[in-house]
Amino acid sequence: MLRRYLTTVLVAAALAAASACGSHTGNTATREIRLDYAYYNPLSLVVRDQHLLENRGYNVTWVLSAGSNKANEGLRAKGLDFGSTAGSAALVARANGTPIKIIEVYSKPEWTALVVGKNSTINSVADLKGKKIAVTKGTDPYFFLLQSLATEGLSPTDVEIVNLQHADGKTAVE
Repeated sequence: MLRRYLTTVLVAAALAAASACGSHTGNTATREIRLDYAYYNPLSLVVRDQHLLENRGYNVTWVLSAGSNKANEGLRAKGLDFGSTAGSAALVARANGTPIKIIEVYSKPEWTALVVGKNSTINSVADLKGKKIAVTKGTDPYFFLLQSLATEGLSPTDVEIVNLQHADGKTAVE
């Protein structure tokens, strides 16, 4: 039920954005929109894979987003009409002057985790002291890491933060 609701919200948001982005030539409206899809945003994958917008007459250019920071860059560069980004990344982007408009926020995301390799001896956040941590700066996982370190009395200088996109971080752990 929740997934259906969120899909509906995403489609409605994309349609609202698309309606503002159409170009008109004579009496025929061309409904074109540039949207991101992201492996960190399963709903975008559903909308893309099921052609929910294309089936409603939209010509969609799908752009793969490797992280919230990339979605924000796409919006800032006008390469996207609609992007999906984590809440904290959107907040930071706006605070830094990126002219984005937030049209929907899902209030209970639980997609951030600190993970280690299967055979790692790290068992707690405190064990991260002096370790390398792959994370994409400006994304929810980055802010989650900072909060987690702070709860253990650690600072970012107590670890080595390696700025990697999400998929590259997975590869680095493997």
